[in-house]
Amino acid sequence: MASAHIVFYLICLFLGVIAQRNNMHLSSSVHEEARFISAKSGDRVTLHCYYEQNVVAPFYWYKQTLGEKPKLVSSFFELENNFVQFHDPFNNSARFRLDNGKGKKHLIISDLSVSDSATYYCICSYFYTLMFLETIIVSVNDSDLNIRALVHQSASETIQPGGSVSLHCMVHTVLSCDGEHSVYWFKDSEDSQPALIYTHGVRNDQCERKDKRTHTCVYNLTMESLNVSHAGIYYCAVALCGHILFGNGTKLDFGGFTVRRDSAALMYFLSAALTLTTIISVLSTFLVYKMKKRNNCQSRDSNTNDSVNLEVSFKVWKFMCF
Repeated sequence: MASAHIVFYLICLFLGVIAQRNNMHLSSSVHEEARFISAKSGDRVTLHCYYEQNVVAPFYWYKQTLGEKPKLVSSFFELENNFVQFHDPFNNSARFRLDNGKGKKHLIISDLSVSDSATYYCICSYFYTLMFLETIIVSVNDSDLNIRALVHQSASETIQPGGSVSLHCMVHTVLSCDGEHSVYWFKDSEDSQPALIYTHGVRNDQCERKDKRTHTCVYNLTMESLNVSHAGIYYCAVALCGHILFGNGTKLDFGGFTVRRDSAALMYFLSAALTLTTIISVLSTFLVYKMKKRNNCQSRDSNTNDSVNLEVSFKVWKFMCF
């Protein structure tokens, strides 16, 4: 019986650890607001990053500009008296600040410039595992730049499982600088962080030129054998003259399907409940078997004792009578 209790306690402890890690993994989804932020030069933005308050771990913010490696912006260590460190070149600028209140590690960027356009990652180092809590794309537009560009995308598309779709991105530019432009496709969905999925590079075969500096280009992103994982918002981004311009995004919806982040958590919960129920059933069956076996042994011992007593009594009676 003691061994059964130990097994049961270990199971509960294991499920508790899984639940804690799932809660930490999903905690950011409760507070998610903007994974894509469009701002103007000179504005201030706050990049939100939430986590479970009882987690004690190092936190990091990284910045990744298109075509470059990620750069470490800041580090936060709760075990070292809430030590915050900004790394080069961000430590020489008062524009970057960390709001490290309870359950949050928000990165605040003031007096935005076009060079702040990038993808920012909030990362937690938990049990020797790097966990991406937030991925936020920031696009900064400067009204003083002499760049006239229009990035147009269709608003939404309805797709069916197993079908195909072609997303269109029309780019009309009047450049005030030399050089070509590159086009990138990003995907953002409820079940994954924003990510770069495709780049057209520098291509001119789909472009119509009215003169040397005026371009009208159409870029297509074709996807086949669609499934629910393809649902999300697809952004077309144009890099030109050292700057990045984003389209408004095209949303892909599955007709008759609703994709919810809660379904994954529900699946984990039901799987854990089913596993626990199965283990308890096996343990109960084993304990019932052991109890029945013990009762049978006691019953046989009792019958044997009764037979011996009866035989002894008979012999005593026979001796007295004869």
